[in-house]
Amino acid sequence: MTGVRRLSIEEVMKVARERFIQFSSQNCDDHSMLGSVFGSAPFGLSCQETKDVELACLLLASAEKVGKKEFDQGSKLLNLCDFLSSKTGSSVQRTVHYFTKALQERIERETRRMTLEGSKSSEEQKSHQETMMYVDPALIVCFLHLPFYQIINFSGIQAIVDSVASAKKVHYIDLAIRSGGCCIVLMQALATRFECPIELLKVTAVGTTSKQEIEKTGKRLAHFAETLNMPFLFKIVMVRDFKDLNEDIFESKAGEVVAVYSPVMLNKMLMKPSFLESLIKVLRDLNPCVMVVTEVEADHNSPTFLGRFSEALLFYSAFFECLEVCMDQNDSNRMTLEATYFSREIRDIVATEGEYRTFRHMKIDAWRNYFERYSMEEQELSISSLHHAELLVKNFACGSSCTLDRNGKCLTVGWRGRPVLSLSAWKFQREKSRKRICRMFSESLIQQTP
Repeated sequence: MTGVRRLSIEEVMKVARERFIQFSSQNCDDHSMLGSVFGSAPFGLSCQETKDVELACLLLASAEKVGKKEFDQGSKLLNLCDFLSSKTGSSVQRTVHYFTKALQERIERETRRMTLEGSKSSEEQKSHQETMMYVDPALIVCFLHLPFYQIINFSGIQAIVDSVASAKKVHYIDLAIRSGGCCIVLMQALATRFECPIELLKVTAVGTTSKQEIEKTGKRLAHFAETLNMPFLFKIVMVRDFKDLNEDIFESKAGEVVAVYSPVMLNKMLMKPSFLESLIKVLRDLNPCVMVVTEVEADHNSPTFLGRFSEALLFYSAFFECLEVCMDQNDSNRMTLEATYFSREIRDIVATEGEYRTFRHMKIDAWRNYFERYSMEEQELSISSLHHAELLVKNFACGSSCTLDRNGKCLTVGWRGRPVLSLSAWKFQREKSRKRICRMFSESLIQQTP
């Protein structure tokens, strides 16, 4: 029937959760449980929605068995999930497919304690680091179709542009420059700033791997700067680990105004807290006028498996549904994003524990608590930055499903109410305190001078 609204994938998952809670409290055996699963959808749903709810119920039942370490029963349910789901099907089928694979891997790890776990994790961590520095062309294509990243990146760069409005020499530090797209946006904005012409834009790209790719990015940016007739310097800071960074390596000069951009990369350092602490201390010493942070707005850092699983399921469901709306079902770039990148993240969050888990996304409230330890004060996003976000939403055909919300001073971008990414701006307060102390000390010396 036309005009009838279909359930969103998050609504499907919530209905499945409610039904699952109802029949799981009955303590039925496996055979009876399957009967409950395949009769779990409420009346009033379409045939497809009924199948989606039942499949989601089956996945939840599987996860509960895995969480209770009832691996034989869990494996049987997962085999059924595997049969009914598909990596080329609907958004619900694709979501269930990749979470099924992750749960199956968790069972393998739990039952066999794979001796290759350590080496495999090391290889994956290296791959994660390379992804931070380099963007697969398939990802670029997908991100052009999805509203989240363009809104966050354009608005984030606008926040930097507003913060350096009166600076003639700008030192822009990018902690994950990748293809340099955000830097190009910055250069275009600075090139049209006629009331205060830019005398120098110095870009420092920080990397731990993929130096050649960063060099290619630097050459593209230098060529683009020539077309803008903009004085430009590009510097690469390569370190083995972020803990090896120090203030001197950035070669910040007098008269330069420093701005830092951290695009969805700090969460990957949470597994090594000392590395993140070292990075923040170095950035504090550089005294940037602003540090713009974009992060995944989800809690995938919970120590409890089922809590983490439930949060990840709702988060990635939103992504899979957005892809279904914005891209063709058999688009090769979409399938690469799902099968290579989303699959890796889901497996990491669901199947691994402890030091082997890399993706530890936190929500903005958790980041606020963390940043407060280092005297970082959250800044209001500029009106023009928020206006950019509103304009960009309207450029997408799916814009009505893309939601912009404020969480305090932070901006979140989401899909049908489910937050996906956050944008926040920060300033270090230590330098102010140091200057105030030095001034008070100097004044006291003057007063003591005869």
